[in-house]
Amino acid sequence: MRSRLPRERRTHTHTHRAKERDREPAVVSEAPSDDGSRMSGFLDNIRCAECECIDWSEKRNAIASSAAGVLFFTGWWIIIDAAVKYPEMDKFNHSYHTCGVIATLAFLMINAVSNGQVRGDGYSEGCMGQTGARIWLFIGFMLAFGSLIASMWILFGGYVVPQKPDVYPGIAVFFQNAFIFFGGLVFKFGRTEDLWQ
Repeated sequence: MRSRLPRERRTHTHTHRAKERDREPAVVSEAPSDDGSRMSGFLDNIRCAECECIDWSEKRNAIASSAAGVLFFTGWWIIIDAAVKYPEMDKFNHSYHTCGVIATLAFLMINAVSNGQVRGDGYSEGCMGQTGARIWLFIGFMLAFGSLIASMWILFGGYVVPQKPDVYPGIAVFFQNAFIFFGGLVFKFGRTEDLWQ
């Protein structure tokens, strides 16, 4: 036999919980504004209480460009280190540098067109206009993803699965392409075009 609370006490507990629920502040979510800045600015709403004295919006392009440059430089530095450590062809096949070259070409292609050209904001001249810019950007992303996937294949197919004693060249190829890929993304979407106009 279970012991139950008296009816008055159960009602009091239920009423108390309802009052607590009513006192909690309601969470209001703001819908993202549709001002055409969907492609860049995914970090616009992040606030840091300690950094209110610095206006980061004016330095956003400089910070994004510097971060992208550091990522790009780090990627190439890693592969140069691997090429210097393993100059022999049997330990590090020099044809693996092709992935990094294609990733660099993709980096340049992705950042050669502005977000305004892709959206078609007043851009109607040039080769095929907005459609040409979108095709160019699509080919750039295809090359970037292709080089990243190929570097994973080189890492696992050339070094991990055959259980070679030196896996560092495969890791270097993968990290080179990953750093170049993320550097391209930061350079493309981390900057804002409002400061250019």
